[in-house]
Amino acid sequence: MRLSRIEIKNETAKQEAVDINLLNPLIEKYKDKRGNLIPLLQGTQDVFGYIPLEAFQKLSDETGLELSDMYGVATFYAQFRLNPVGKHIIKVCHGTACHVQNANAITDAIQEHLKINDGETTENGMFTLESVACLGCCSLAPVMMIGDETYGKLTGNQAVKIIRGIKRQEAN
Repeated sequence: MRLSRIEIKNETAKQEAVDINLLNPLIEKYKDKRGNLIPLLQGTQDVFGYIPLEAFQKLSDETGLELSDMYGVATFYAQFRLNPVGKHIIKVCHGTACHVQNANAITDAIQEHLKINDGETTENGMFTLESVACLGCCSLAPVMMIGDETYGKLTGNQAVKIIRGIKRQEAN
């Protein structure tokens, strides 16, 4: 039952064809090791930026891991993605401190500017927007992270200005 849901979910997602053979070195490294499930999923995501449906099948075929076990782990842990994401992942904190300092205004401004909703990726594949529970920067509330950069004490306009700067850098 679960596996049919994976297929339905992935059929509707915009996904490009992937070279599944890029997983061969990863599989060779972890094939016969105990506790290989999470390292295989992490490695797969490192290769593709997410875990494509085809990767689940190849990992199962080559390592003997059950599809249901892999999918269960991949959907349990927030670190794993089942759909492609943008080059720049924008995480807006909505923890208590950020919420009180109006994190919703940041998310709303970004959504309006990028014309995407929370959890979506821009059509050009440049940005993905994610609301997160806490970034651990409460003294800087409200906070967003783009990649490894943290931006604090933001307004919606400041957040959009930062994104515009990234767009300019990408254009050069």
